[in-house]
Amino acid sequence: MKVSAEADKCVAAGQCVLLAPEVFDQRDEDGIVVLLDETPRPESYDAVRESAMVCPAAAIRLAES
Repeated sequence: MKVSAEADKCVAAGQCVLLAPEVFDQRDEDGIVVLLDETPRPESYDAVRESAMVCPAAAIRLAES
């Protein structure tokens, strides 16, 4: 799996960070998404998929391999 996050679309809801903190973080100044790991471990896949599904701005993209 390869993950990308579009900061310009992000609305700083933080759901991705709550679900997959090993993959996503937020900037301190405005809460915009920061991608920590674009190729997460398989044990994180379910949380990353859920993060993409619940993102209100659809800022998270997944490429399944």
